[in-house]
Amino acid sequence: MQLVDADAHVNPIPTFWDEYLPKKFVGRGPKFVAGGPDDKSDFMEFEGTRKPINVQSATSGQGKKFKTEGKVDVLLPGNWEPAKRLEDMDKDGVHTAVMYGGGPLGTADNDLYLASFEAYNNWLADFCAYSPKRLVGAAYLPMQDVNESIRMAKDAAAKGLRAVNIPAFPQSGPIVGGGFGAQVLALTGDPEGKLQYDDPHFDPFWKTCVDLDLAVTIHLGARVARPGMMKFMPHLVMSKLTMAEPIAIMLFGGVFDRFPDLRYGAIESGSGWVAFVAEYMDGIMDTQSHWLNLKLGLRPSEYFDRNIYTSFIRDREGIRNRNLPGGKNMMWSTDYPHSETTWPESQEYKAFQFAGVPEDEITPIVRDNARRFYGLD
Repeated sequence: MQLVDADAHVNPIPTFWDEYLPKKFVGRGPKFVAGGPDDKSDFMEFEGTRKPINVQSATSGQGKKFKTEGKVDVLLPGNWEPAKRLEDMDKDGVHTAVMYGGGPLGTADNDLYLASFEAYNNWLADFCAYSPKRLVGAAYLPMQDVNESIRMAKDAAAKGLRAVNIPAFPQSGPIVGGGFGAQVLALTGDPEGKLQYDDPHFDPFWKTCVDLDLAVTIHLGARVARPGMMKFMPHLVMSKLTMAEPIAIMLFGGVFDRFPDLRYGAIESGSGWVAFVAEYMDGIMDTQSHWLNLKLGLRPSEYFDRNIYTSFIRDREGIRNRNLPGGKNMMWSTDYPHSETTWPESQEYKAFQFAGVPEDEITPIVRDNARRFYGLD
């Protein structure tokens, strides 16, 4: 069986910015500075600040004693070299992998911020072009201006990328502060913003994605957990469960009635919570919709089974719920090369998680659902 990893990651070599940023920003990108013999890490210099390189997102090969900061020589070249990546996939029994990663620069210059999305998307397209049947890319898009997002989605599709990853909530406007906060906004957006994704303002974007056969994803976006943040472990838990909020906004706001062919994925979200949420949404639709004058074409759980997909790394509970309403579209992943990855033991983890499950019920989860979601041949 040709396994499809629905959520893998890339980490471009730190020097890629100089090659991929537009000419108008020449010299404005981050600069790599090798650490000396007595330094514990290499560094990146950007906008007057020098920071140790964060290797949390590329821990494959380091084992469970990984550090969050270090030197690039601890990273596997499969992070940025497609030939080496295919070798790592073969080692793990994976035929096709869908690549996420990149993200924008933490700058207060909004023009540079937007350009950094496109620089990453162009790098990713080149990476995947090495073996387009096996390496599949998900572009990252800002959601500050719907017309700009539409243009970038069209560019991503033209370059062969198969999904667009957007913030869990729209961004309320241009970046006003740089640093880590600017990067977080690319995943979270503004949960309290005046416009949310159910507003018809965004309908042209959803139509574009349907017309281009692009999957739309959010990626641990409703709550972000990163090293050094207060309460990292609780945030890591909530990064899964809070994915239900943007889904509920879309669903109860009628987006999936207006665009029945839209494929919407909560990636790296886990899947075990979906059956509960789908059933709960059915219940509150029955008990609350009358006084809200809310009418939908289907029951909420039916939208889950038609439009909404999730991916998991380790989730035996989700697998047990695969036949419940809402459980139809879960997808398996390795999360290579992040700290939760099952690489290079994904086959052993797969055997453990699917113990006792009939083969014909395993195949959709580890292959067919992802192929359908990402529109793969």
